[in-house]
Amino acid sequence: MNWTVRLAVNGEPRTLALDDPRVTLLDLLRERLHLTGTKKGCDRGQCGACTVLVDGRRINSCLTLAVSLDGAAITTIEGLAQGDRLHPVQEAFIAHDALQCGFCTPGQIMSAVGLINEGQAGDDPERVREGMSGNLCRCSAYVGIVEAVRDAQATLTDKERAA
Repeated sequence: MNWTVRLAVNGEPRTLALDDPRVTLLDLLRERLHLTGTKKGCDRGQCGACTVLVDGRRINSCLTLAVSLDGAAITTIEGLAQGDRLHPVQEAFIAHDALQCGFCTPGQIMSAVGLINEGQAGDDPERVREGMSGNLCRCSAYVGIVEAVRDAQATLTDKERAA
C-alpha cells in the first residue's frame, strides 16, 4: 500500500508516494528530497538539530510523520535565503559568530526564525534563551546565538517599520 503526501517544500509543490506511513519528515527531507541541511542528531526530539518550519511554526522533524502533514508548507534551511541574499537570521549568526562546529546551526537558525515569526523573541536575552532552549549546541556557542537572535529580531522589526 502507498500513501500520498502533498507538500510545498521551500515553495516548491511536491507530491510524494510513501510505502511506509512511519516515515518521518526528517527522513523524507534528507533521504528522498536530498535536503541534508536538516540534521539528524538525537532522533528523539531532544536536541533540535532537525528543526524546520511547518506552516511557519517550528517543529522537530524527527518526531513528525510525513503523512500527517499533507497540504503543509515546509521550510528548511535551504529555503531561507533569497538567491544570493541570506535571511537576516543567517546574516546575524555570521555577524555574531554564533556557531562553532556548525552541526546544530541549521536547526538553531530555523528555531530562531520560528521564534521571531511567532512573536516570542523580544529583546530580553533570558526570553531568547528560554525560547531557544529546545536547541542544543555541544560547542556552547550560546552567547553568540542569543545575540544573533536579538540582532535579527531588531533588524526584522526595523524592516517592518520601514515598510
